[in-house]
Amino acid sequence: MDTTLVPRLGLAESIERLDAMPEFLSAAIEAVAPADLASQPGPGEFSLVEHACHLRDLEREGYLVRVRRMLAEREPALESFDGDAIAAARDYPSQDARQAAREFAEARHELTALIAPLTPEQLRLEGTFGDRRVCFADVIAMMVGHDAEHRAEIERLMDFIEE
Repeated sequence: MDTTLVPRLGLAESIERLDAMPEFLSAAIEAVAPADLASQPGPGEFSLVEHACHLRDLEREGYLVRVRRMLAEREPALESFDGDAIAAARDYPSQDARQAAREFAEARHELTALIAPLTPEQLRLEGTFGDRRVCFADVIAMMVGHDAEHRAEIERLMDFIEE
């Protein structure tokens, strides 16, 4: 994952990309028949409902928590998020994709409101993530990169559904 995205893109463009993801996800969900929301392109690959639930949960329980801790604590130890374990435990395929997408959009709006006013000094605030030191800009770059990965997966999934 490219953790230099924020300096290269700038905070404003990073926020634009982050802001675009909920609409992209909702459009994908609306473009398919309800029966296709649970279609997986292959074993172990997310369906649209699973993408929506994962993005919602990671946003609320991963990214928002990390951002709040970066703002409130000095050099916080940021927790990882085991998306596969959470997906299995919460039975994502049985959930409502549209509701998950709406909840993701709400959480993303909250997140971008928190990071939009960050100053260059705040973007340099540091913490740890796993075994490495990260700054706030790195955390934002992780979010932008994660969205890009899911966007590509959803595009492949849409091609699979259309076949």
